Amino acid sequence: MSFNEAFKAIADPTRRQILTLLRKGDLTAGEIASHFEMQKPSVSHHLKILKQADLVQDRRVGQHIYYSLNTTVFQDLMSWFYDFFDKGGKGS
Repeated sequence: MSFNEAFKAIADPTRRQILTLLRKGDLTAGEIASHFEMQKPSVSHHLKILKQADLVQDRRVGQHIYYSLNTTVFQDLMSWFYDFFDKGGKGS
């Protein structure tokens, strides 16, 4: 996981909204798209960026692909933030 990719991915408000939706549970791309006024290919593009940043995982169930949060990456990010503020941003 690259912090740069993760930060780039969450910099976009649409992707942050997708992450918020997934926080409530796994969803298909169609279910995610139903919350936005954009074409499904645009939603797929955002999901691809979130997957590349390892913030989202997918799994196939029959004909559907379900997307879920990769909580491990969020834990890594939170740990980095905690260390950053705990050390006063001075580094090690």
